[in-house]
Amino acid sequence: MTLPKILITNANGKTGFAAALQLLAQGYPVRAFVHHRRLLTSQLEQAGAEIFVGDMADMSSLNRAMQGIQRAYLCIPATSNPLFYGVSFAVAAQAAKLEAVVMMGQWLSHPQHPSLATRSINLMDTILSWMPDVGVATVNPGWFADNYMGVLGAIAQLGLMPLPLGQGLNPPPSNEDIARVIVGVLTNPARHLGKTYRPTGPDLLSPEEIAATFARVLNRPVKYLDISDRLFLKAMQVQGLSPFLQSQLRYYVEEYRRNAFAVGGPTNAVLEVGGHPPEDFETIVRRYVAQRTEAQRSFANQLHAVWNFAQILLTPAPDWDRYEGRQNHPKVGQPVYAPDFAAWVESHGREGAFGASLVNA
Repeated sequence: MTLPKILITNANGKTGFAAALQLLAQGYPVRAFVHHRRLLTSQLEQAGAEIFVGDMADMSSLNRAMQGIQRAYLCIPATSNPLFYGVSFAVAAQAAKLEAVVMMGQWLSHPQHPSLATRSINLMDTILSWMPDVGVATVNPGWFADNYMGVLGAIAQLGLMPLPLGQGLNPPPSNEDIARVIVGVLTNPARHLGKTYRPTGPDLLSPEEIAATFARVLNRPVKYLDISDRLFLKAMQVQGLSPFLQSQLRYYVEEYRRNAFAVGGPTNAVLEVGGHPPEDFETIVRRYVAQRTEAQRSFANQLHAVWNFAQILLTPAPDWDRYEGRQNHPKVGQPVYAPDFAAWVESHGREGAFGASLVNA
């Protein structure tokens, strides 16, 4: 039997890379759409993927990328015009009459959210449903386990986990588990089209419990430091995140503090759709610690962590309201965070609302 060829967009990204590898391991032919060649691109190529280098904002690239494709994963890049990328993909997917598309959505999605990226995802949910010939399923993860690893150097070298999370709770999913749900839909779309799934980890964790997990794995004390948004955004600037992504992250840490990621979780989506029990947070941390050089205790790494912290303190605080104004980001008259939006709370807190029964937290 000839297996359908699957297009993975943003294949150098967290979930695209993992999904492509899992599909290749199952024998599916994969075309990996990347904007630039990187180390991960070479790994995909070695695993058997066909590499397509192009621009998702360019219709000619998209049309060529979809030639001979039956199914696709859409992961919109973190750019200042996400809706343009998503709509361009939808036009090309309809022209190619793909049989199935899995879209990377967002747990916070609703039309009045202060984040432009989140509102764009919300609009894309509707736009994709308008394609008459293409079936769509959506994967709506919350706060990734990978997000905590951005401060792995400080955790391993200084024993501090500096994040502005308040006392919010989260059932963090691994990139691999999110990919398992994506792959579960792509390999058996008939069961899943028209549905939305939320992959989570198995446990609802507090910041202190997350810090304690790092402490067990690293065999050293780790203290959670609830830092200010100002310091966090300065750190994101030092890390070199794109200005657009930095501007959106300030909304997401506020959602974390408001406990938006605790709503409706954990779920059974990874097991029921991905066919694999979700990884617990300690398993995820052990994998990162084994792979990341900044997790290895050394004098050089400690000096680097101290220097990085000094750079953060010396960096001027960015003015993201001014940045968004200069970029002419569309605004909403009355922005509302997810836990304060009644329709979001009603739909996201309902058991089984995302296609998989909820685990008792």
